[in-house]
Amino acid sequence: MTFAVALHADVTPHALFCDHAVLQRDKPIPVWGQAAPGEKVTVRLAGKVAETTVAAADGRWSVRLPAQPAGGPFTLVFEGNNRVELNDVWLGEVWLCSGQSNMERQLGLRSGQKPLVNWETEVASADYPQIRHFAVARTPSDTSKTNTAGKCEVCSPQTVAQFTAVGYYFGRELQRHLKVPIGLIHSSWGGTPAETWMRGDLLAAQFPEVLAAKEKAVASYKEALAKYKVDEPALLKAWVEATTAAKAAGKPEPKKPAGPRDPSTSQNRPASLYQGMIAPLQPYSFRGVIWYQGEANAGRAEAYRTLFPALIGDWRAQWGQGDFPFLFVQIAPFKGQPPEIRDAQLHAWRVTPNTTMVVTTDVGDANDIHPTRKEPVGIRLALAARALAYGEKIAYSGPRFTGAAVAGSKMIVSFDHLGGGLVTKDGPLRGFTISADGKTFVPALADIVGDTVTVHADGVTTPVAVRYGWANVPDVNLFNAAGLPASPFRSDGER
Repeated sequence: MTFAVALHADVTPHALFCDHAVLQRDKPIPVWGQAAPGEKVTVRLAGKVAETTVAAADGRWSVRLPAQPAGGPFTLVFEGNNRVELNDVWLGEVWLCSGQSNMERQLGLRSGQKPLVNWETEVASADYPQIRHFAVARTPSDTSKTNTAGKCEVCSPQTVAQFTAVGYYFGRELQRHLKVPIGLIHSSWGGTPAETWMRGDLLAAQFPEVLAAKEKAVASYKEALAKYKVDEPALLKAWVEATTAAKAAGKPEPKKPAGPRDPSTSQNRPASLYQGMIAPLQPYSFRGVIWYQGEANAGRAEAYRTLFPALIGDWRAQWGQGDFPFLFVQIAPFKGQPPEIRDAQLHAWRVTPNTTMVVTTDVGDANDIHPTRKEPVGIRLALAARALAYGEKIAYSGPRFTGAAVAGSKMIVSFDHLGGGLVTKDGPLRGFTISADGKTFVPALADIVGDTVTVHADGVTTPVAVRYGWANVPDVNLFNAAGLPASPFRSDGER
């Protein structure tokens, strides 16, 4: 970044406008920042000019540059009392990458984590100078922020280890197919529920129980803290004695007692990450969102059926860029993740336009909530983007349940997204169960018959419901001919 020295160097672009940035092609380009009230600000890019005079008392200003095709490199120039030049700026495709730890997980190896499959080879070969990554600073906030911190990194073997792995694989595939610059804005935080990524006013209007739960947690914390302060001297004395004994015996030392954590300062408090890590990005122009989250809501899957679609709808409303593509990842098999959360995500796909869900039943890890195969996830997200955002006529999803009909003692299950036809991997179909009363489900035999699956079981003569993959760690093998797995489902659950 080059700054011309001036007496009043007070034109400051928003942090997203930086050296190496990618701006969204073929759409109007909002540009904004800070300057002195009353100052005239001029923005120049690739021969296009936009001007404004700062009217806001707090110095905020914004302009819109006209839509332009992909290309670059350009210099993005800001002029007022001073001059700011941003270099190596490109026009291409921009995507926001958000969610919790499976989106946050970096491509490179970090302490305490299992290495991602093939990460060293991928890092060594990641010479993609037209992929750019902006990591939004971790900033929980009780008020809406207008700016953030971060910088654009050019993808190379020296930088890519710090990129979101899912985002990197997604961007790599898009760049290979579209042949234009790809910008990835990465805003995620591990262990966070959906409500921390949602606007406070939305929660107050539609989900007041979320805010009530926060207030209850704060009250409980105050009681617990008061009790801890009374008990602390005895706890510390016991800890000192236990530590001395452990050292003498050559055993690990016990953990020092600590007071309860204040929920009012946690990044998981409602709206805090929306206000600190999403609101500051608006109205930056982009093509769409990729999202990997839901693990932290698994214990409240019923609520997620409405929370998650509301989040999508509100992000779209706040950005004001229409129903942009919102592509999300279904939670992978893991011993601690119940089937209800995957079902809630499937429901969100059904009821929310211009979305799709990437299924990961074949790339999970029963004993690790952070599966190490991130490449298939990024590739499948890119397939979905190529179809929904760029209009390619390709298979982009595995089979999705559309209905089940009773035929004597059998259930005939139908699907869309056939992708050339239903197929099985690793022998006969697995993972189907059937029920005669809607309560007790038994393992079933299943066969592919044309574009349907026929399901039956000995002893079940009048079936009423069928399920597939209904387990924390489903053992399933239904795919389409395009190689994409079917989502778990229940015929008795959709409403």
